[in-house]
Amino acid sequence: MKLRFRTVFQGCVLLLAGVVMAGAQTATTAYQPKFPGDPAHSDSEALALGYMRTILRAQRIYEKKNGHYATSLMNLVHTGSFTRRMVDTHRGDYTASFRSHKDGFELTMTPTQVDADHRSFYADEKGAIHGNDQGAADEHSPVVK
Repeated sequence: MKLRFRTVFQGCVLLLAGVVMAGAQTATTAYQPKFPGDPAHSDSEALALGYMRTILRAQRIYEKKNGHYATSLMNLVHTGSFTRRMVDTHRGDYTASFRSHKDGFELTMTPTQVDADHRSFYADEKGAIHGNDQGAADEHSPVVK
């Protein structure tokens, strides 16, 4: 009887340890900034903001070279570090939208779900990135620092 109690007790301890370890592995960790002054709130935001910065840089280079902004993402391929694979607007938890107009362009990044860790973003030819954690970002949203 004493041996059986000990075996059951050891089994319960092992089960409890497994549950604690599994919980520790699934717990979310706080976002670690990628560089000093990183404005992202999550890894998803960091990727979305990096994509936007790459497009903004490519547009500046393209405009300097051609006297006008690119009218499509495909026109930006091989400009700066913009690659053919980046033409795909599905970017993890975000979807990019690019529109050109007579004197510039608009770029938005919309998350599948807007929340504090998945803000929507907006940028245009002026180069500032705006963010909103309540809905779609636009030129009137606060600038992301």
